[in-house]
Amino acid sequence: MTHPLLKLRTWVSSLRSPHDDRGASLVEYALLLALIAIVCVVAVGFLGESTDAGISAGASGFSN
Repeated sequence: MTHPLLKLRTWVSSLRSPHDDRGASLVEYALLLALIAIVCVVAVGFLGESTDAGISAGASGFSN
C-alpha cells in the first residue's frame, strides 16, 4: 500500500510543468501550513480539557 503523503506529493508534482518551478514552492508551503494548522487544532482538542483543569486549580490558589 502506498503512503498517502507520497500520493499527495506525486499529485502535486504532476500539477506543475517541467519548465516552470516558480509555483511549486507556494503550493508546498500552503500544504505545509495547512498540515501544521490541522496538527495544532487536533492537539488543542486533545490537550485543552486536561490543561484547563490544571490551570483552573492553580488559579484558584490565588486570592483576590
